[in-house]
Amino acid sequence: MRPKQQQKARHDDLFRARLDQIINMKHALAVLAEKIDWAWLDSELADCFSDQGRPAEPVRFMLGMLMLKHTYGLSDEQVWDRWVHDPYFQYFTGEEFFQHELVHERSGMSHWRRRIGDRLDILLAETLRVAHDSGALKKSDLARVTVDTTVQPKNVAFPTDAKLLETAIHQLAKLAKQHGVALRQSYVRLAKRAAMMAGRYAHAKQFKRMNKQIKFLRTRLGRVIRDIRRKIDADAERQVAFAGALSKASQIRRQKPRQRGWKLYSWHAPETECIGKGKARTPYEFGVKVSLTTTNKRCKGGQFILHAKALPGNPYDGHTLKEVIAETEALTGREIERTYVDRGYVGHDAPKPGRVFKSGQKRGVHGQIKKELRRRPAIEPVIGHCKSDGHLGRNFLKGRLGDQINAVMSVVGYNLRLILKWLSNLLRKIIAALYAAMIPISALRTAS
Repeated sequence: MRPKQQQKARHDDLFRARLDQIINMKHALAVLAEKIDWAWLDSELADCFSDQGRPAEPVRFMLGMLMLKHTYGLSDEQVWDRWVHDPYFQYFTGEEFFQHELVHERSGMSHWRRRIGDRLDILLAETLRVAHDSGALKKSDLARVTVDTTVQPKNVAFPTDAKLLETAIHQLAKLAKQHGVALRQSYVRLAKRAAMMAGRYAHAKQFKRMNKQIKFLRTRLGRVIRDIRRKIDADAERQVAFAGALSKASQIRRQKPRQRGWKLYSWHAPETECIGKGKARTPYEFGVKVSLTTTNKRCKGGQFILHAKALPGNPYDGHTLKEVIAETEALTGREIERTYVDRGYVGHDAPKPGRVFKSGQKRGVHGQIKKELRRRPAIEPVIGHCKSDGHLGRNFLKGRLGDQINAVMSVVGYNLRLILKWLSNLLRKIIAALYAAMIPISALRTAS
């Protein structure tokens, strides 16, 4: 159902503390709250709601909480706890009076992410509009961009054959207990010990002993799978309940080291992929590939991110450039004149290849293009800030939709941090200019 409206002042609010009388209205967060077009965001999300059911939480409140979470790098629980005692957070989310307790449900944030997961690009577009209106970003800065990909790690443990087999045995035994399926033997205790010993043997480089323990786990997992299938053969309801778990367990039992094709790396996050980016410290990362597009030059307010997109399936970088450029142009409303990429985009599918320049390229690189190409590596610290200061370094959200939501919101948080810094510095400059203008007047008064 349509979101409920935030409560306005009542007759019994006469002696309550108004937020605009408590906080400093020149604070960067308060200024940012006034610059965001909340009414436009509300209208853009109107088709995400139906006319039936319980009213949803207010749009400004939930979008504000999502922005604050990713701006300050907080978890869901942390942003809710901080909202209770931070008047600036409450003002940003549209509250009129200071609230001493939560006025909305904590679970609303999860529901909202699922509801508007594929519409979060409007928040990224709004951050770019606010940056432009505040003077931190110029329209001409959008014509030349840098594109690169990174890995957004999933919140999973490092996958090993022994650990995956032990997890499969444990999960099947747990599910069998829930549905009243009596196993001949669960092997939970033996599987835990075998997985532990396999890890110890691997650390000691005793690989024959390690492989023996893995074979033991694979054999016991097969026994549990066959036992469950025999017990639920005549029960259609139980077959539906066990279908997903048995499919994942069978996949884990079949897969081998260094095999080609799709592999299961996590029981609770089957969408996790193994991606190698050629890093010495982390040769393999487990998550999803994400494409980021930034301005090539450093704008007045910093180097803003113009587009972000999760790329499931680990596609080749060059085969994603056409779609990324088209979506960036649609998001910014400005045609891209030049695109700068690294050597991973060799053989790209861009519609205008003459406007794409790669690292190490010599032909057609001269003058201003050469200078802008040297700025291509400037996207790397931007990615680092998104990972260290935001949530791009580890994704805690489930599924493919969670991968896309976390990637976009991490970028939104990064842009908002730049805008807040710009507004703070701008206020300091204005105060300094006013103070400097007052000095001659005071000097004249002293002389007289």
